[in-house]
Amino acid sequence: MELPATNSRMENVISCFRKRPDAVARLICFPWAGGGSIHYARWGNVLHSSIEVLSVRLPGRESRSREPFHQSLQQVVDEVVAALVPLLKEKPFALFGHSFGAFTSFAVAEALKRVHNLEPVHIFLSGASAPYSETRIKAPKRSDLSDEDFLQWMISIGGTPPELLANPEVLKLFLPALKADLHVVENYRCNKPEHPFLSCPLTCFDGKDDIPHDLQAWKSITSGDFTIRMLDGSHFYLKDSGNEKIILDYVTKQVETSEMDYL
Repeated sequence: MELPATNSRMENVISCFRKRPDAVARLICFPWAGGGSIHYARWGNVLHSSIEVLSVRLPGRESRSREPFHQSLQQVVDEVVAALVPLLKEKPFALFGHSFGAFTSFAVAEALKRVHNLEPVHIFLSGASAPYSETRIKAPKRSDLSDEDFLQWMISIGGTPPELLANPEVLKLFLPALKADLHVVENYRCNKPEHPFLSCPLTCFDGKDDIPHDLQAWKSITSGDFTIRMLDGSHFYLKDSGNEKIILDYVTKQVETSEMDYL
């Protein structure tokens, strides 16, 4: 059940570090497990002025650190959709999500289309198999690991500075959010769509050295153009400055092209 969004609640859930009131489109970014809105903040400074970047901020981190974590993806979707709808009715929008964020992007896009008949001009999904794919269903659960085993897994996928993983105080703040998000996504189940519910283009990004993801399965959600872009690196390949530039240049081009089609 969706709750009505107030301005303060909307700003709590959706952050915008660089407001661009004259932008002709918005890019909504969804964080990876345990992540906040900070990583995407600089994207607002780098992307072309025609695009305003908004980032989802989930409870249990940043300014919402005192709020309890969500227990299901449906809770995430209900909150994010309620906050986004007033903004998305104003101008064209695109979605970008990495890893856990790819799942939330997918689920939010489905709800926006089904409930509000709102559709992005492009959806960018990164570092994740489609939730209904065999690869995802058979993936091992990490959220129930002991802290020691969990840290070893974190080290193996990279992307987190070793000095942070060695700092007990940082881990005390970081691990609960990460495990909570993984618990949400590991317990999320959905069926493969019988028919595509989107018609917009979809692009999948992934790191060449990451564990194999079933990216092809994402094609089932849209009747629009489908593209896969493989970049050098492992799971957090997008933190590399060179890869980030490739992604942002591509996103800018695709969104600007979509804007022309939209108009």
